[in-house]
Amino acid sequence: MPIRLLDNPKIVRLFEALRATGGETRIVGGAVRDSLLGRPPHEIDLATTALPEAVTQAARAAGLKSVPTGIDHGTITVVVEGTPFEVTTLREDVETFGRHAKVRFGDDFEKDALRRDFTINALSLSQDGELHDYAGGLADLEARRVRFIGDPATRIAEDHLRVLRFFRFHAAFGEGRLDAAGLHAAIIARASLRRLSGERIRAETLKLLAARRAVEVAREISQAGVLEVVVGATFPARLERLATMEAALSRAADPLLRLGALSILVPEDADRLRERLRLSNAEHRRLAHAARLLEGLHGAKSPPPELELLRLLFEQGRQSARDALALAHAESAAAATEAAWLRAARFLAEAPAPDFPVKAADLLARGLSPGRALGAVLKELQAQWIRAGFPRDPATVTRLVEEAARDALRPPPP
Repeated sequence: MPIRLLDNPKIVRLFEALRATGGETRIVGGAVRDSLLGRPPHEIDLATTALPEAVTQAARAAGLKSVPTGIDHGTITVVVEGTPFEVTTLREDVETFGRHAKVRFGDDFEKDALRRDFTINALSLSQDGELHDYAGGLADLEARRVRFIGDPATRIAEDHLRVLRFFRFHAAFGEGRLDAAGLHAAIIARASLRRLSGERIRAETLKLLAARRAVEVAREISQAGVLEVVVGATFPARLERLATMEAALSRAADPLLRLGALSILVPEDADRLRERLRLSNAEHRRLAHAARLLEGLHGAKSPPPELELLRLLFEQGRQSARDALALAHAESAAAATEAAWLRAARFLAEAPAPDFPVKAADLLARGLSPGRALGAVLKELQAQWIRAGFPRDPATVTRLVEEAARDALRPPPP
């Protein structure tokens, strides 16, 4: 069921404010595409024939806040009742440079639409509800087909990131096989991805891995040699198994863990991804920690017993323990839906994390003195508590404490 964007009172207010510019304004791009698919748009962008100065003046006159977020490219962000909307003056390319373009302002919606990447992203919606389609995007949307506008090689030469965007949009919106002409052009241009910043590659890769058909598309573009340019060696079968496990456990797609399944075997792989994709410190730590734990699980034919899972939970934390178990399952010979592995995954997700119940004060109360020796006794006591199965009942804990104190206070043999 399509979503009626023009029923949104904030959009109505914005249109009314921009009427004062004397120009024409339309909703453009992804918001139109998503609304036709019945998906709530993440953001709503507008294009206008009015110049940025006129947009700013009209917003101010209507009591709306405006921010020149991309003034060099004609973009003004207008805030309506707390919601930001990007309003961009129509543009025409003068020159393109792979990721950058020299543009001039224009007043032709068709020219503006035809400079975009894919037909499904070139739709626009007027205030009166008329849908404008200059590139055949509506038919492609109905067919769930992702096609470049015009010549794919030309579109990619204008912006090399479109190689990855082609695959990402197909994974999110497409059905069936990739458009043959687009795939051919993307393969020819795959080396151009090396010229792009790691941050841009990271953003597109994680969006691709979160998409509905990430598994099928990742397999195809790995065979085409595109993924190897992006992340190095890849293991699409592990990604497929992880996605099946996520579905069996009713979990949402985890794009960072999917990246780990696709690309990581050892900690050095996480370091490589950090450099190539400019991962954040937190993202790198998560993948590197999971890889270190995975080293002890390579080749596992069955999940660790619950006592070992509790040890992982206690010593490594829930996130790392769950990540390592998921990657071990994904590379094992077991079926992705095997009950024992799924039970272990649920156990790590739901079991209370063990909490060491002994404090230094418990040993001091039994005659031990502060200092390094006390720390060593406490560390050994914790190891004994783990070996005993993480007991929580007071009697068992008291017995372990008293035994540790007695052993520590026993005089050394002559």
